[in-house]
Amino acid sequence: MHVLVTGGAGYIGSHAALLLLEAGHRVSVFDNLSNSSPEALKRVHQMSGSAPELFVGDLLDADRVTEVLEITKPDAVIHFGGLKAVGESVEKPITYYQNNVVGTLNLITAMESAQVKRLVFSSSATVYAESKELPLVENAQRDASNPYGRTKLHIEQILEDLAVSDPQWSIAILRYFNPVGAHPSGNIGEDPQGIPNNLMPFIAQVAVGRRNEVRVFGTDYPTYDGTGVRDYIHVMDLAQGHLDALGYLNQNTGQYVWNLGTGSGTSVLDVIGAFSRACGRQLPYELVDRRPGDIAEYYGDPTTARLELGWKAERGIEEMARDMWKWQSNNPSGYPDYDLEGIPEDELNKFIRGARESLPETK
Repeated sequence: MHVLVTGGAGYIGSHAALLLLEAGHRVSVFDNLSNSSPEALKRVHQMSGSAPELFVGDLLDADRVTEVLEITKPDAVIHFGGLKAVGESVEKPITYYQNNVVGTLNLITAMESAQVKRLVFSSSATVYAESKELPLVENAQRDASNPYGRTKLHIEQILEDLAVSDPQWSIAILRYFNPVGAHPSGNIGEDPQGIPNNLMPFIAQVAVGRRNEVRVFGTDYPTYDGTGVRDYIHVMDLAQGHLDALGYLNQNTGQYVWNLGTGSGTSVLDVIGAFSRACGRQLPYELVDRRPGDIAEYYGDPTTARLELGWKAERGIEEMARDMWKWQSNNPSGYPDYDLEGIPEDELNKFIRGARESLPETK
């Protein structure tokens, strides 16, 4: 199968691209490289033995999206592309609605034009309303509390309407919780720009000395140790969920929703403890007041994915921390920082295929 992966040079996208290639699929990547690196795809090639083809472009450029669909003519699309920081979405809501919602509209419009009607969409557990009834199931109330979550909810509603209007569409909506970890080799992983928005990459940067300490926001929650509890899922388990969903869509039309998570929560202090064990020293942290809007516990029920996809999370918090530490210790500053301005697309693809003579000059 030929799969187009939007955002395929990013954190989750690169892991999914690797698994797709290892499974024998052909992979094309569409990415604007704003928060990702072609280095990730080069390493994916080195690990899989097959090179993904990179198309550089932005989902807001409707003509470019249409052009790429016409060139690649994929059998299916996995859609990771978009902005994903909750805090930033509060500061820049219009930017988030433009990138995530308008970008997705451009994508599905181009897919319709190219008669590509098989889509796996990267949604989020942030679409759910705050609830005391845990774990969250797929038919729980949806009422996102921030612009990022609302963009995901709007996209879900658009895809639901699309599936009703045209029964030829096969659409999987995957709601996942807190992706963490890295490939066990340590070759690819999460490389956030600036200050990490999420807990584990921040902890990892403390472990390699890029940050001084971890701030624990709130110690008086009604949880087993007083700190916030979340459902963390290993990125490799998450990537596998996308392949399983794609396989399901090969046999079924319509629109489907699945939670991808472990089904249980882990506290902030336990995450710090697991990472301290992984790196071999106690990491420093400071206990501070709660942040406005944070909730005590949040985790989902992945039963439907297990029953319908045969999927379940295989890795626990110790493996998540171990693999994240291997990635961060092997790459303390993340991927190499290349100056990509003006580099032609064919040269980037040569670079991905391992042609070192096409390596862009480092900054």
